[in-house]
Order: sequence, then structure tokens, then C-alpha cells
Amino acid sequence: MAEEGTRQAAAAATDGRKALPVPRFVSLKSDKVNVRRGPSADQAIVWVFSRAGLPVEVIAESENWRRVRDSEGADGWVFHSLLSARRTALVLPWSKGDESVPLYNSKSTSSRAVAALQSGVLGNVLSCDGEWCELSVDAYSGYVQQEKLWGVYRGEEVK
Repeated sequence: MAEEGTRQAAAAATDGRKALPVPRFVSLKSDKVNVRRGPSADQAIVWVFSRAGLPVEVIAESENWRRVRDSEGADGWVFHSLLSARRTALVLPWSKGDESVPLYNSKSTSSRAVAALQSGVLGNVLSCDGEWCELSVDAYSGYVQQEKLWGVYRGEEVK
């Protein structure tokens, strides 16, 4: 029995696949992504994501299915091929007001703001150093304090 487990572990280690960490952030590949009650196409669709690039957090895996959670805390199962490793982030999705976040031209709150990003704005994460993320939003790029984004973990470095 133990020998069989060792053989399976060795096969997994040599087939070129590397286990990805759970939890982790990914983004949606498509404008239409069905979210199911369980990890199977036979399971009921509980809702549909309708925004390509939206960040979601992978919180569990089952074969080719990923259990994801959105910025509002809702979770369900998505087929793996509908997800991308491309990193994106939402600006202050938890803020329901008209709050905006400056997009700075350097990693300092005393630097010049190149844009004011409203809550819910979606950006592409270019890099993060644990405190600041370089973000591109439409024709703008600059730096946002990492704690103001959903789609990257506090203190996480993204290369």
C-alpha cells in the first residue's frame, strides 16, 4: 500500500506538473463563466460571471474543477479552462461609496497622481512588492497601495 502511494507521488513529480498553491488568485478568461454548485457539469449552475478578467480566488480543487470565491465572498465551482493565471485586481470592491484611489507615478503617496480610480475599477497587475502594486488601467499605469486592491494578498510579491 505504501509502495503504491510512493509510486503515484513519483509519477506526479516526474510528469512535469507542479501543484499550484491553494488559495491563489486567478482571473476569468471569458465574459461568460458558469458557476456550479459542485465540481461537475451535471451540477446546477448557481450563477454566471459576466466580466472577463475579473479576479477570483481559488479556494479548492477537484480534478479539472476549481472552487472560486469572488470579491463579495460568494463561491462555487468553475471548470479550470475558464480561468487564467493572468493577475488582475479590483480597486476597493468593498467600498460602496464614491471613494477613489490615486494611481501614483511612483511608489509614494507624495508622488504625483496620474489618475483617480473609482471603487470597482478593474486593472491588470504588472507587479507587487508587498506594499505597492504596479497596475495598468486602460491607457494609464502607475502604483496603488496593495491594501486597496482585491486580487492580491497583503504582503504578496508578484513578479
